[in-house]
Amino acid sequence: QVQLQESGGGLVQAGGSLRLSCAASGTTFSINIMGWYRQAPGKQRELVATTSSGGSTNYADSVKGRFTISRDNAKNTVSLHMNSLKPEDTAVYYCNAGGYYTGPYYSHGDYWGQGTQVTVSS
Repeated sequence: QVQLQESGGGLVQAGGSLRLSCAASGTTFSINIMGWYRQAPGKQRELVATTSSGGSTNYADSVKGRFTISRDNAKNTVSLHMNSLKPEDTAVYYCNAGGYYTGPYYSHGDYWGQGTQVTVSS
């Protein structure tokens, strides 16, 4: 079992920055890919970014150039640095672990954090 704990959400004005963190505990040695999802009110949960234990990263087109995902394997943490935030980035952000890629397609893992709210005001 893997437990995930997010932190770092909040309220920010458009154009501002936030940093989200996710700490993993438990049977973390089995985790290759970790990522961030988000879910806005009335919308489906969508993938934001992923990172592998080897350091490769992938981003949703909507956040490319603005968000950066990073990982500290020694500390079992993954972070999401969000810059140039827009009101449409407002959502609950979830940390996810244990997913995998099939070609370009990502399937989320079974482990989720509780979510952290990010609100961007215009």
